[in-house]
Amino acid sequence: MSHSSTPAVSVVIPCHNYGSFLPHAVQSVLAQTYRDWEIVVVDDGSTDDSADVARALIARHPERRIRLLEQVNAGVSAARNTGIAAAAGRYILPLDADDVIAPTMLERTTAVLDSDPAVAIASTDIFAFTDDDLPPQVLPMPAYSRELLLQRLIMFYCSLFRREVWEAVGGYNEDMRAGEDWDFWIGCAEKGFDAHHIHEPLFGARNKDTGLHVEAAENDLAIRARIVANHPGLFKPVTRAWAQALLHEDAETGGHDERVPDDILTRAAEMEQFLTSVMTLQRTARVQYHRIQHLEKALADRAGTTPGTSRPSSRAQENGRAPAAAS
Repeated sequence: MSHSSTPAVSVVIPCHNYGSFLPHAVQSVLAQTYRDWEIVVVDDGSTDDSADVARALIARHPERRIRLLEQVNAGVSAARNTGIAAAAGRYILPLDADDVIAPTMLERTTAVLDSDPAVAIASTDIFAFTDDDLPPQVLPMPAYSRELLLQRLIMFYCSLFRREVWEAVGGYNEDMRAGEDWDFWIGCAEKGFDAHHIHEPLFGARNKDTGLHVEAAENDLAIRARIVANHPGLFKPVTRAWAQALLHEDAETGGHDERVPDDILTRAAEMEQFLTSVMTLQRTARVQYHRIQHLEKALADRAGTTPGTSRPSSRAQENGRAPAAAS
């Protein structure tokens, strides 16, 4: 179907070998209460069926603005840049193919940007979820502060921003394999753009114990050093010197070097502890969930009932008897 009007929001979805997750991400956009959007899926050199899945979604929803771009694998930063360059919306929302957004995400964030021209970015709290039907874990974030942003990541990548922000910053740094979102937000602050945080969990991050967030946690100090080197005017001379030293030495050796500023070490430890705690909680919850399922099944088999019901199992019915009542 031909769409003549220009959408207000472009949701840019990079996808590399996440064909199994892509429908969930797209469905979360389809479910938005705010309807003036387009989706630009960027297949980043996938070797699975991601491109075919995207084409099937486009065919299934001809009334919606959904496009597919394909490129040789170049990383998430390059994929986002490709999608944003082709996007038509005045507002941009990056969304990874394995994540989702709550139904009111676009409604709440566009309202912020529409109502205040001085605000260039609208971020939200996050809810972490797994594929095990466990309750999502809400992770509140602090109110936006330029000073706090230089200390730690307080905005997740899935935040709505004005297109001119991306143009002024020069896009996502394609040399950053991980931490590219933090680097981008600091670039926004460097250009004088302001942000507003909505204290509602409107962005859902799938916790898979794998992915770039794990790589970011494992290479936290090196990522911080590269960000400092990318934006030297925002940091103190001692911090710039530390970053240059770390980038020219072995990351592990530099991470324990006494020359590292105390505040950098403290912040790195806090972020690593935060990410580790989230992943540990999710793993623990999954283990407990599966143990409970196993116990319920064992008890049901022993009692001759179907798990989660009080009805006799087919085996008990075949034997012509019902399970004994519990005393």
